[in-house]
Amino acid sequence: MKYKARKLVVIVYAVCVSFFAMAEESYERKPIIDSKQTSKHSTKINGKKIKYTATTGTQPVWDEEGTPTASLFYTYYQRTDIDNNTKRPLLISFNGGPGSASVWMHVAYTGPKVLNVDDEGYPLQPYGVKSNPYSILDVADIVFVNPVNTGYSRVLPDKEGKMPSKEQQKKMFFGVNADVKYLADWISTFVTRNNRWRSPKYLIGESYGTTRVSGLALELQRRQWMYVNGVILVSPTDIGIKREGPVKAANRLPYFAATAWYHKALPEDLQQLTLNDLLAQVEPFTVNEYLPALAKGGFIGDEEKQDIAKKVAKYSGLSVDEVLNNNLDIENSYFWKELLRSRKFTVGRLDSRYLGIDEKVSGSRPDYNAELTSWLHSFTPAINYYLREELNYVTDLKYNMFGNVHPWDRTKNKTGQNLRLAMAQNPYLNVMLQSGYFDGATNYFDAKYTMWQLDPSGLMKDRLSFKGYESGHMMYLRRQDLQEANQDIRDFIQQSLPTANQAAKY
Repeated sequence: MKYKARKLVVIVYAVCVSFFAMAEESYERKPIIDSKQTSKHSTKINGKKIKYTATTGTQPVWDEEGTPTASLFYTYYQRTDIDNNTKRPLLISFNGGPGSASVWMHVAYTGPKVLNVDDEGYPLQPYGVKSNPYSILDVADIVFVNPVNTGYSRVLPDKEGKMPSKEQQKKMFFGVNADVKYLADWISTFVTRNNRWRSPKYLIGESYGTTRVSGLALELQRRQWMYVNGVILVSPTDIGIKREGPVKAANRLPYFAATAWYHKALPEDLQQLTLNDLLAQVEPFTVNEYLPALAKGGFIGDEEKQDIAKKVAKYSGLSVDEVLNNNLDIENSYFWKELLRSRKFTVGRLDSRYLGIDEKVSGSRPDYNAELTSWLHSFTPAINYYLREELNYVTDLKYNMFGNVHPWDRTKNKTGQNLRLAMAQNPYLNVMLQSGYFDGATNYFDAKYTMWQLDPSGLMKDRLSFKGYESGHMMYLRRQDLQEANQDIRDFIQQSLPTANQAAKY
């Protein structure tokens, strides 16, 4: 009996050790290199019931020897109540930063769920998500991709189990061209695994994501032999098209005017105009008078300088003295601090509808970005809840809203030129730009300027379009713009699909 009892104790001990070893291993914060979890759902879009699956998972990036170097987290929505997906578009979605997860457009713009926020986009509690009645899932399947170190995506150790050095990681992932190269490889694998080679394909990127998808358009053609039908640039960066000196300074004015109009800081005759009517005055002045005046620098005549200062002051909501004291060139940060100084508020950088309160009314720039703190209120709890509790993706990894990708190599940024070349080589390829009028980080007039300069020949301008909205960087947070911007994407996709037997030729 003593022997049997002793043997039983040993067995129990071994089981306990094994159990705790397994438990310890399961709680290690290691990325799963290759996995997926699929769940079934339904929703209503524009009043029509839609059935779909949501697949969350990870898919590796490989080096030339076939060794996994990173694992990228993605969420893939696929409509299931259709017979054949060969003609159904696939939208491949990226956010920006660089270093930002795909969370923003995922749970606030095109996906089947959006944040629980009010109609203007301000946070509400309890935090979470609700159905998106305007999602474009009715016309296209969507995959939201998280680049390395964002969301649950991570760099992997090498064959010897050692992490690549910071410099090695930079060469592999963290730069304009490295980013485009490995993501093109990843997209090719995803398309192959999911049998989407015959589907029309679209790229959408927000902010720095516009640099990313502009580069991807040509990279996919050159190295993956994959041709896309459309590129959507949401709140675009310069995509390598320089906007410097007088152009950079002048292009701010229409944004200043829009912001001042929103906060009722303009003279009465301008304030009573609609925003579009106001901008129809400001934009020609910016190009035809303000830009040439700034180009003259310190050699502008006193009378002309005074006249331009009065007009800039009238359109911006600032005083003539403030414009003159800044040599006609008003920095964004000064404007955000100055416009509502008398009301003791600052205005937001990414969305100037948002107000901030600084420690001191004096100063030349705000203490913080009022809009970003508000957005993180809503997005961080929502994405963590949604992925885990509704889509059943369970992990102890931290979801990186913003990941460590710096220093980012911005050299040799020719993504705008590459997008133009991709368009020239692919007659099917169309481009749409979307901007919020109250975005001070990537202002809407800069976006228009980029569109004008994208194809200097003008031979492809019928394939370029611009849409503006009365909101900021993430225009979709405002419910009216959520509806309009999604409809603009829906129309863009449907109108850019070639008709039956329409050949790709000039």
